[in-house]
Amino acid sequence: MEILFLKMLLLLAGCLGWLFYHLSDLCVGEKRSVQNKPNFIVILADDVGWGDLGANWAETKDTPNLDQMAAEGMRFVDFHSAASTCSPSRASLLTGRLGIRNGVTHNFAVTSVGGLPLNETTLAEVLKEAGYITGVIGKWHLGHSGLYHPSFRGFDYYFGIPYSHDMGCTDTPGYNLPPCPACPRHSATTSSQGRDCYTKVALPLFENITIIQQPVNLTGLAAEYAEKATQFIQRASESGRPFFLYLALAHMHVPLVLAQPPSSSSFPGPYRASLREMDALVGRIKDKVDGCGKENTFLWFTGDNGPWAQKCELAGNVGPFSGAWQRQRGGSAAKQTTWEGGHRVPALAYWPGRIPANVSSVALLRGCWNVIPPENSETFMIKSQSQGRLLTGGWGKEIDSNNWSHSVTCNIERRNKGVTNSKLGSHSRPTKLVPFQR
Repeated sequence: MEILFLKMLLLLAGCLGWLFYHLSDLCVGEKRSVQNKPNFIVILADDVGWGDLGANWAETKDTPNLDQMAAEGMRFVDFHSAASTCSPSRASLLTGRLGIRNGVTHNFAVTSVGGLPLNETTLAEVLKEAGYITGVIGKWHLGHSGLYHPSFRGFDYYFGIPYSHDMGCTDTPGYNLPPCPACPRHSATTSSQGRDCYTKVALPLFENITIIQQPVNLTGLAAEYAEKATQFIQRASESGRPFFLYLALAHMHVPLVLAQPPSSSSFPGPYRASLREMDALVGRIKDKVDGCGKENTFLWFTGDNGPWAQKCELAGNVGPFSGAWQRQRGGSAAKQTTWEGGHRVPALAYWPGRIPANVSSVALLRGCWNVIPPENSETFMIKSQSQGRLLTGGWGKEIDSNNWSHSVTCNIERRNKGVTNSKLGSHSRPTKLVPFQR
């Protein structure tokens, strides 16, 4: 029996938001303690290809942890991000709405004074209202000035960089095409590397609203993300409150920076080495989840868009979605395009006891999913509007939708419905970045 699940990443965000909100506020005649609410962890890889996972593409041998997660959970082979570029995809993830509705249709720049419109409700805001501890670790890219900063968008804790890690100079520039120089020293003249390299602003690392390092040391960034994420999970678990962790990785976006120097005898190349590093990081998070109550934690892995084909050997694998037609005409089937390789991304779900193991879904859905609270039950149900079928918390039982007296739309979509796409404005807050000086 085909198991239906969500095609668009933005719909996942909206439906999860409604699930949490509904469990906390809309259960008639029943009050549930915060301990009974599930934890949610969303791991979002950057520029990862559909074929970068061995579970999807047999030629890939560098993702044993992700492949194990697929074997122990559910794999979605026809899952699509909401956009083929960073900011629009992330805005849709957190609001449940496409860019044409939430106002984010292009990437934000280092000089941007705006961000995700302030009249948009985020998933973190919904969960925080429901009693969740919320945290974001990694890349934000939805506005870094004033109230657009993640600390003012529903997150209790933030550790990461405000945009892509190629949007500022560092002392560890890593592998990129074209290669970019390190930050200039003192009065050194700026190297003429073209518009793809940033030299005027050093890449900052934030903890909440404070810049704790500038330029950031990219060599140790992945390890810091893993450490902060495991600490967040541990502390939230000890608090007795449910939590939502949004972990937005720097992998697999260029520049590719390796924690360990390559060995000439066994070095597989920068991309594969970086892919292995990302896989190890995800494995560490999964191990932490397993040790802190996996029966009550939903772990989701996916990507923001497809690989950046212009980076050649430093880009990922789109698998079979190579786009022969457009490649013959000098085009690409990956990031920044509406061809399938640009938005069809890997997606895995892991929740022992709730999600069946070693299951693949080929479902392709349209429209927003409904979350329906089962009467007198601790499980939840998800309904596809287009198919009219339901999944219980057991993720395998098909039920006639006529048995249920009501349905509700995704909460974030509902709360944002009718919101106008306001122009991006600026606010005075002490988080503005300044030109870099040594």
